[in-house]
Amino acid sequence: MASSSLFTSATDADDPLSKALQPPPDESPDDRALRLQQQREAQAISHRIDEDIQESKKAFDRRKKAIKILLLGQAESGKSTTLKNFQLAFSPAHFRNERAAWKTIVQLNLIRSIKRLLEILQDEWDQSVRPSRPDKGKGVAGRSPPGPTVRFSTSPLTDTHRRIRMRLSPLISIEEELTKRLLPEANEKVRDVCVRAGSGWKGVLTSVSSNHIERRPGTAEGRSKDDPTAVLAACRDDIVTLWEDPVVREVLKKHNLPFKVHSFLNDAARIATLIYEPTDDDIVRARLRTLGVEEHRFTMENGALPGSEWYIYDVGGSRSNRPMWIPYFDDIQAIIFLAPLAFNLMLEEDSKVNRLEDSIMLWKEICGNPLLGKTTLILFLNKMDILQATLASGIRVSKYVPSYGEQPNDVQHVTKYFRDKFRGYHKRLSPQARSFYWHETSVIDTRSTAAILVGVREGILRAHLQSVNVI
Repeated sequence: MASSSLFTSATDADDPLSKALQPPPDESPDDRALRLQQQREAQAISHRIDEDIQESKKAFDRRKKAIKILLLGQAESGKSTTLKNFQLAFSPAHFRNERAAWKTIVQLNLIRSIKRLLEILQDEWDQSVRPSRPDKGKGVAGRSPPGPTVRFSTSPLTDTHRRIRMRLSPLISIEEELTKRLLPEANEKVRDVCVRAGSGWKGVLTSVSSNHIERRPGTAEGRSKDDPTAVLAACRDDIVTLWEDPVVREVLKKHNLPFKVHSFLNDAARIATLIYEPTDDDIVRARLRTLGVEEHRFTMENGALPGSEWYIYDVGGSRSNRPMWIPYFDDIQAIIFLAPLAFNLMLEEDSKVNRLEDSIMLWKEICGNPLLGKTTLILFLNKMDILQATLASGIRVSKYVPSYGEQPNDVQHVTKYFRDKFRGYHKRLSPQARSFYWHETSVIDTRSTAAILVGVREGILRAHLQSVNVI
């Protein structure tokens, strides 16, 4: 025992760590108390690091078990609207917690439409002004005598319209300020309301809508200076009058823009009030373009496996954003691909490229990508409401898609034609055999979309459980 004790003491004496931990021989009581306090603090920090590591591991394990969905499609195909439908249907509490931010987005959508309407009216005035000289008889050699140039307008718009336009001008400065807060690098060419992924824009807008003192219901007292609510309410009658004016409608028709400025203008009387709160349909319809890739995590509140975690990635669909898609191909269970049946429209980035042709090209690339060989692909033939209106207006598919030929120009036949195209590429290009899932959608219709998403969710969940050998 003595030799063992001597061996242990020798080892401890030679151990640098043991030496470092030994108190100094001349340690005072105060120094000892300080040393012990520092040791306790170091131990507490060590415990917190261990806890953080454990929490990170748990989060990693949860994320690994979570269901991950990628929304793909060109810009303005309906990806963000589909995401909002998912949240509304399966995580309604989370969806409604963000109502304050979406209130400002809806108001900004309305102001953007008003701004576009005023621009069209200004274009009408500019194009209809003609120079003229008063007829004062002929001068020397038959030439008109010199005189002041008189400018007159051939536009049906009147001074009343001009006065309304002037009274609505304060909305433009509010629109510019909010746009800069959402996207500081935005310029005048940006037509849509845009945000950059990961910018925390919802927090910014929630503060705009909520950063005010307690106020009496129906009053503007205490509102944030950036809150557009009060100015919209003050302009409400002018907005409604201008939008419902038959002369203005004729000008819009003349400029071939009957549908492009209508976002929320039909609801202006309801939205432009001091007590406005957005409905679920308002939030789903609100237009917002996301630049970059935005991850949305939510917990399933109802249906199968409540409490399960889902991640949905909303990626920018413009051509410059498409290279960002590839890193997300590796670890997802399903892709929802949105293809608007906009056979008569062109890409915003390239006016020579048909939007539907671009969607088909993207679909071919997705189907043939080897990284996605085991991924469930779900096709949404979207904007069926617009397709129906387009065909009802007499526009023929064969004018833009010659291969359609003389088939009936109705929704049923047109939808089947394009569905079969997408199905054929899916079958030929997929690296291995897989089922073809497709739905006809109008994702701004929350009720019909909710029914579709229930089936989509169940299919994705079943495929996920099979992949992890649960069923």
